[in-house]
Amino acid sequence: MSKILVIGESWFTYTVHQKGFDAFYTSDYTEGAGVFLQVLRDAGHEVTYIPSHEIATRFPATDDGLASYEAVVISDVGANSFQLAPETFVHSIPTADKSARVADYVAGGGGLLMVGGYLTFSGIDAKARWGRSPLAPALPVTLFDRDDRVELPGGAAPQVVAEHPVVAGLDLEWPALLGLNEVVAKDGATTLATCAGHPLLVLGEYGSGRSAAFTSDLAPHWAPPAFLDWAGYAPLWLQLLDWLGGPVESGRSENE
Repeated sequence: MSKILVIGESWFTYTVHQKGFDAFYTSDYTEGAGVFLQVLRDAGHEVTYIPSHEIATRFPATDDGLASYEAVVISDVGANSFQLAPETFVHSIPTADKSARVADYVAGGGGLLMVGGYLTFSGIDAKARWGRSPLAPALPVTLFDRDDRVELPGGAAPQVVAEHPVVAGLDLEWPALLGLNEVVAKDGATTLATCAGHPLLVLGEYGSGRSAAFTSDLAPHWAPPAFLDWAGYAPLWLQLLDWLGGPVESGRSENE
């Protein structure tokens, strides 16, 4: 089976407890990709998971190390974590831009999946900044230079809009999602599913590699429990990652 690198989907929460005159603080650490990671491992994939706060220390040190993965998944973590290494931010020492290295990895034949969230694509208050990074040309979608969240608190059911091996055997309508990131599919890209009139699942090519954008979440809160429990949840991701690991048809980027 494939080697897959999954990056992001973790966060720290700090809470202030105010009790009259007094206050105290508690903290918590959460990793949100548990169901997604288990799906990959149950299918026999060799998965390396790097939480958001470990990108600076655990991201593959060499291009050969990165190229050993058939696919890279980036979920709910912003470009700053890839561009601002502690050596650069704290000590002004030049370091390699990890987002540029991922773009080179895709151009050289790798597969990239970007999954939505509050810190993916442009994200909340445009803090994710992926549209301003060297990785942007490798994505199959164009990003807005603003807060791109589309909140759907009442829920909206995704619709499959094209036939493709990635969505083969899946229902034409999926369990409701609670939000997504607003993007525009690039010329030459293929939109497989939409949600509330917005692109949800888009495929493209870049150089000798393939990329995909899933603009909602793979876990709560935008992906509620009913979506994670859906019988199509595992086939969707497994078929998508199988496609990402395959060769491009044209041998060149459709997005360039």
